[in-house]
Amino acid sequence: MPEAIRQIRTVTSAVLLAVMGASLAACSGGDFGRTRADMRSDDMHRWLGTEVTSSVGLKPSQFQLTDEERQLRDLAYPIIEPPLSRPAWKSVFGDYKALPSPWRQKIVFDRTMYGRTLIDEPHRSHSSRYAQLIEDVRNDITRFEPFFGSAIRVIDLDKKREASMARVSALSPQEKADAVERMQENSLIIQWVQQSLEQRVSSYRWGLERLVIQAPDSMAADADRLIGELAAQTANPPVAAQPVYQRPVISKG
Repeated sequence: MPEAIRQIRTVTSAVLLAVMGASLAACSGGDFGRTRADMRSDDMHRWLGTEVTSSVGLKPSQFQLTDEERQLRDLAYPIIEPPLSRPAWKSVFGDYKALPSPWRQKIVFDRTMYGRTLIDEPHRSHSSRYAQLIEDVRNDITRFEPFFGSAIRVIDLDKKREASMARVSALSPQEKADAVERMQENSLIIQWVQQSLEQRVSSYRWGLERLVIQAPDSMAADADRLIGELAAQTANPPVAAQPVYQRPVISKG
């Protein structure tokens, strides 16, 4: 009898440990794949400025972010993060990571990756693949106006910053350098988003073409219309950042 009791206790302990482990894992990610609230911070996207400047041999500014600059970075991240870049397990074990800027010499854009991932991932039916594509394109269209509205405000404030530097008394070399570096950061982040949108349009088109070949469906017309809408917006952004550095032209596929 004592031996049986010990076996029961051992099994019970193992079950409790498994349940606790699953609970802790579930707590490491937020609902619907969103970053957990206690992992967020006001400046969680500040690294974008450091990444873009260092990737082209410039220095990041030491100035604190303004509210508008912080919002620009917050709105930029969902657009520069590649679509379908979060497998299901990442929504549990962590879903946030820094990304390399397009000026990194080793970065090669593969326009086929999105379509191949969309097609290769398990789906209940081909219709769900079309639905995923449509949702991804529609999300980008929804993000377009808020981001570029923020970009317009940031660029306008940077113009005022640049004009005011000539009238600032006893402006130190470091202050001037930080101001110039912040304007470069902002411009490069806007350029990064513009390039990401162009790449997304190319990726969506490649993916749709392969879906139509493999599983023709009337949903293709809706997807094509939305991709065309996103392409038109991307080709005519309401504001264009002044080039600080030429864009990379290397692509694959």
